[in-house]
Amino acid sequence: MTTQPEALRLADELDAAPYSSQCTNAAAAELRRLHEVNQELVAALKEMLDGENKSFRELCEQARAAIAQGELK
Repeated sequence: MTTQPEALRLADELDAAPYSSQCTNAAAAELRRLHEVNQELVAALKEMLDGENKSFRELCEQARAAIAQGELK
């Protein structure tokens, strides 16, 4: 049994597929990017809940930065 996140597993499958194309490569890269953004958003939320050593302003700035990274360009 693997503990690899599903998004990363799917990205690996897309990269390894014999029919790999520019589209599948882009989809794999986007899955990895979105996984990373998700990790950062979860970390920011956890820190907002547990952020005893940061001011509210610092926590909000961290959350805004994580959200901005996840927004479509």
